[in-house]
Amino acid sequence: MTAAKIPKIERKDLPLQTRLASFEEQQAETEDRVFNVIFTTGAIVRRYNFMADESYDEELVVSPTALRLGRLNSGAAPVLDTHSDFTLENIKGVVMGGSARIENGLGYASLKIDGGVENESVIRKIRDGIIRNVSVGYRVHRYEVIRSEGTVPLYRAVDWEPYEISLVPIGADAGAGIRSNPHTFPCEIINPQPSKELRLMTDIDNKPQEQDTPATPQTETPPAANPPATDPQPAAPASTEEARAEGARLERQRAAEITKITRSAMLPDTFAQKLVSDGTAIPQARKLVLDELARKSGENGEIRPQISIVRDEMDSARAMVENALLHRHDPKTYKLDDGAREYRGMTLMEMGRDLLERRGIRSRGLSKSEVAGAMLGLEMRGGFHSTSDFPLILANVANKTLRAAYEAAPQTFKGFSRQTTNPDFKTIARTQLGDAPSLEKVNESGEFKRGTVSEAREQYALATYGKVVAVTRQTIINDDLGAFTRLPEMFGRAAADLESDTVWGIITSNPNMGDGVALFHATHGNLAGAGAVISVATLGDARAGMRKQKGLNGRFINVMAKYLIVPAAIETVAEQFVTQTNIVYTKNTDYNPFANKLQVIAEPRLDAASAISWYLAADPAQIDTIEYAYLEGQQGVYLESRVGFDVDGVELKARLDFAAKAIDHRGFWKNPGA
Repeated sequence: MTAAKIPKIERKDLPLQTRLASFEEQQAETEDRVFNVIFTTGAIVRRYNFMADESYDEELVVSPTALRLGRLNSGAAPVLDTHSDFTLENIKGVVMGGSARIENGLGYASLKIDGGVENESVIRKIRDGIIRNVSVGYRVHRYEVIRSEGTVPLYRAVDWEPYEISLVPIGADAGAGIRSNPHTFPCEIINPQPSKELRLMTDIDNKPQEQDTPATPQTETPPAANPPATDPQPAAPASTEEARAEGARLERQRAAEITKITRSAMLPDTFAQKLVSDGTAIPQARKLVLDELARKSGENGEIRPQISIVRDEMDSARAMVENALLHRHDPKTYKLDDGAREYRGMTLMEMGRDLLERRGIRSRGLSKSEVAGAMLGLEMRGGFHSTSDFPLILANVANKTLRAAYEAAPQTFKGFSRQTTNPDFKTIARTQLGDAPSLEKVNESGEFKRGTVSEAREQYALATYGKVVAVTRQTIINDDLGAFTRLPEMFGRAAADLESDTVWGIITSNPNMGDGVALFHATHGNLAGAGAVISVATLGDARAGMRKQKGLNGRFINVMAKYLIVPAAIETVAEQFVTQTNIVYTKNTDYNPFANKLQVIAEPRLDAASAISWYLAADPAQIDTIEYAYLEGQQGVYLESRVGFDVDGVELKARLDFAAKAIDHRGFWKNPGA
């Protein structure tokens, strides 16, 4: 009878690792600088061991026995800028003590951002939804390894501890695993079948760099209490194939160490690539890095390391696919870049397969449905779930087509209206200031008398409008590019139409102002007593009526008409009337005093209310007319996307925060027409 196998416990030093997390949709309202986050969902994530050239899956077990929350709840865990812990300036806040908890299999915590001037833009971007991503840095104390035939190993973190939470700019975990970090921590790995994969996960800083001694396969033992003074020589490889594999491992280790040394010195990657290609040994590489830093030192001896912005391969690939899709949608507007030519003519499925292969994910043998699911980040079978590039590309393409359609939609109200922003959804109170009090003569030895300024108030508040649609995997399989170009275009036009409907609805509905009187009313002195067609006489009466408007203190304010607003039915008549004609005047009545004096605005929404009424409006720079507002930082329509849970695809949400209100009746005049 064969004895049962006893799982082997290996002890390794592993660096601090990171995982993508997110802000909650509902943020704390008790304090402006406190934000709630979900720092872990416990999902299985595909990682890649570059040293062993193999993939593995990692699962963070979310339970009271597996997750150590002591550091987060101590009030000492920092909130960092993109996991950078080199200087104190990188600390943006702190994880609030006692806020970390587990609920329904999710890890929650509250972040408090420092209120200094340097963080004002960070806080504003979090509130406005511009910064949406956080990433948790954690150490693993114990892994349990599960191996199954035909699948990658599953590393279950059954004892792990969050160390910090970082604000990060990009949601996709392009690193697909361990971030570069000089700190390592001991970890027990319970492995039923020890293999070279575990041995090669050890951080290379903990090995003798000059010797690069490999471990003997499947014969590792815990370190002795009193190790020998000298390390034993490694056993010779048993075959040519093993020798070749060992040489490849040592070369990968050398390249990785040189790259890390170079990046720590903030030298360009091209410097590291030259050292690697030249076959430079690690000790010599360190010396050359120091020599290069000395060469770049300033005249006063201060070291000024070179900083280079490196765009990785996946960033370039995503940009090329995005350009190819936009060119396919609208070749006239979006010119095809040279790098994107390789994607010209490809279907969505073909582009997706290419991106998966670039990620190291083999798509050969997968069905169309499986490939589409992987492209959208939906496929989870066999530990296949991973962050996908395609939803990011889809969101960028959709957003650009939406904004282009929104900005191209005709909006005729902007000439006579004034745009503003509001930082929140609280009621906006706009005060109409009256005229300054009249100046009075001050006699010799006399006193200056005090005066007051009258005021009136109009109030309104922002409202949110939106709609969600889904782009499913069937859309990808059917190669329906229009699903995420035409739909956003329609969203963009719909948002622009909503703004126009709101503003022109104020003109046509004639709502009550803050004084309880309708916008156009005889009491306000801006409504003609009898309807009439556009003529010199009727326009003269309207212009005079606006000039005779009085301020809140009863003085004339001399409002000047600038716009002639008409329904589409009489647009031609209005344009003929205000355009200078080349004629010879034979009498005074032939002269048109309004030629080139007014700008015509024609709007078909006015026809639905009246095809004969016409209006005058002043320049909003002279007097308030209609004010329209957006949420601060969200001027216009915006598109958000997420991988759907209720739908088998990606959800696209168009959102518009908008409101409009008539502020001062004295900037308008209405004639009912005839």
